Amino acid sequence: MGGPSAEREVSLSSGRACAAALREHGYKVVEIDAGADVAARLIGLAPDVAFNALHGRWGEDGCIQGLLEWLQIPYTHSGVLASALAMDKQRTKDVFRAAGLPVVKSVIAPAKDVRERHVMDAPYVVKPNNEGSSVGVYLVNEAANGPPQLADDMPEFVMVEAFAPGRELTTTVIHDRPLTVTDILTEGWYDYDAKYTVGGSHHIVPADIPRDIWDACMDYAVRAHDVLGCRGVTRTDFRWDESRGLDGLILLETNTQPGMTPTSLSPEQALAVGMDFPAFCAWMVEDASCNR
Repeated sequence: MGGPSAEREVSLSSGRACAAALREHGYKVVEIDAGADVAARLIGLAPDVAFNALHGRWGEDGCIQGLLEWLQIPYTHSGVLASALAMDKQRTKDVFRAAGLPVVKSVIAPAKDVRERHVMDAPYVVKPNNEGSSVGVYLVNEAANGPPQLADDMPEFVMVEAFAPGRELTTTVIHDRPLTVTDILTEGWYDYDAKYTVGGSHHIVPADIPRDIWDACMDYAVRAHDVLGCRGVTRTDFRWDESRGLDGLILLETNTQPGMTPTSLSPEQALAVGMDFPAFCAWMVEDASCNR
């Protein structure tokens, strides 16, 4: 848990919650704040399983997964290739398109160009290509006077994506089973604060949506999980423009390390289908392996 990514605080929250749940379920748990000595600490502990509660770069992009494979320590969630692929938003979209899954137009552009001019017609969204939790996301609307003034710490290249209007939906997959659909309601943009602040968003579980949209979310989430080569638990996020029916449903991304905080979506969905938080965490431990 923890680690050096932009999502460190979220990961610490996830890790503490998972550790408490696993202890409640009867496991012996040691919490590791992943730093430069993580390999030495893992070798010294020689755990039966590494529960990966890291989020963002180094923990979600194949790096820690490669280390765990090298050390032959069984671990939770997806393996090296699926983790690296899903963390790269543009390559994920390429895979989704090839599988016939609906996504919106996007390009990878130098941040310098994005600051100087509109690289696509507004409205559009600018985000890092390899971060999660809505870190560093800019929404440029049609009334914008000019291009976005990106922060200095944005990466050299960023994703610019056509804005998809509508409702925010999400579906968690456990192994090959889609759980349910959540409708995420916020006052404005579903940003970092809305995701991780208590009361920042309101979740309708199960979502009150037409049957064809429900079925498509469940089907698309499993197909996304499979085509990326994921294992364990994933969560796929959607936008749905009600005015366009099924044609208005698009995939945003698949999260290979869904948040496990008190306000997180996947534990909430698991509970909705009868799996409480300790049981949810225990399922991931028992599912752990190498060669994922």
